[in-house]
Amino acid sequence: MMNHSRPSDRRKFLAATGFGLSLPWLESVRSPAAEIESLAPAAKTGRKAALPGGKPRMVCIGNMLGFYPDAFWPAGDGSVQQSRTLRPLSPLVDDLTVISGLDHGLKGGHFAIHAFLSGVRYNDAGSMPDRNMTVDQRAAESVSGRTRFNSLTVGSESGIHGGCQMSWTRSGTRVPPISGPQELFNRLFVDEDAADRHVAEDRFDLHASILDAVARDAMRLQQRVSQRDRNKLDEYFTSIRDVEQRLARRRQWIHVDKPEAPIARPKDVDMVTDLPLLYDLIALALETDCTRVATLEIGGDFAASAFGFRKGYHGLSHHGQVQESIDALITMETYQVEQFARFLMKLKTTQDGDASLLDQTTVLFGSGMGNANSHTNTNLPIVLAGGGFRHRGRLAFENDGHRPPMTNLFVSMLQQFGVPSESFATSTGSLRGLDWT
Repeated sequence: MMNHSRPSDRRKFLAATGFGLSLPWLESVRSPAAEIESLAPAAKTGRKAALPGGKPRMVCIGNMLGFYPDAFWPAGDGSVQQSRTLRPLSPLVDDLTVISGLDHGLKGGHFAIHAFLSGVRYNDAGSMPDRNMTVDQRAAESVSGRTRFNSLTVGSESGIHGGCQMSWTRSGTRVPPISGPQELFNRLFVDEDAADRHVAEDRFDLHASILDAVARDAMRLQQRVSQRDRNKLDEYFTSIRDVEQRLARRRQWIHVDKPEAPIARPKDVDMVTDLPLLYDLIALALETDCTRVATLEIGGDFAASAFGFRKGYHGLSHHGQVQESIDALITMETYQVEQFARFLMKLKTTQDGDASLLDQTTVLFGSGMGNANSHTNTNLPIVLAGGGFRHRGRLAFENDGHRPPMTNLFVSMLQQFGVPSESFATSTGSLRGLDWT
């Protein structure tokens, strides 16, 4: 009888350190391997990237407490000028689309927000943790090793319900956030010393050793399985070789100096004060090609006191229809949109080859919370900007008898990023009405 403990331990360790593989289901073996993160999923056919000559990027920005719906959704002709909260986006009206009527069909209030970029709550993923993988991490997989950082996840470790929980890997593991501008600056522009680089070399040596061990286990398995299973294992070996190549690409960055910092090293203050600087650093990360995927979560620690309000942000989101609380909430939310608009304008005015950085960056802005006052996760507030899409101002699905799931938007985003995809999580296809230039 085969001993499964050592291979399983190796795979679990590999997943915990960021390099996981899952053995395929084999009819010749009774015990299924644990579902562990794969860095080389089989690509499905689908639309190619709209920007073959450029470097597609993706940025996802999430607000943990949502937006006051009556001020967020545009009235009248549906343009952002008709929205009290979104009005700061008016100069960028041709570069974005407000999308209404999308959600993940989930309940849970604060406890479903983490499904914003995945469509699946982690406690619903069961034995298939890759179901709650987020769209940013799927995009990051596809460019692993091509940039210094596969992705940058920015947010707070503190706050209500555990802080930032927006990004999840294929193995169902939360991506720990970079908690402020000082840490993000250090990641981008401060080189590691010789000792740190040596530790990184040792870590990659260990990854390679574990990968060799997993491959040997699969080779031994190949001797006692059916022909159909041998064909599956051949595909698995192809995946191992792909991971080995990704390891080599990531390893090369150890000895590549980081770009020179264009700004002075910042100090952390609070999320309100730090927000414009975080956006600036993310823009610099994209411009210098340190990464092509980034996320930013504005959490429950967003300080209402910075605006002179005595009640906390979380408390204001549960306004109970009290006008004073609603006005305070809209003030805070409008500030968030102002900083988002500033970020988009920075991308629009930054050239990358023959196109602007905004043309090459799909930017998603919104929340996994539809209405914090009622703790609902329906009709999520969504703005899609840039990315080479043909923007139309407003795309509404709330009165559509066949409302698509929000994960259809993720399929379109992945296709535009260059990931050949026909499906993602609960999707039924790409998003109707969303066209490319």
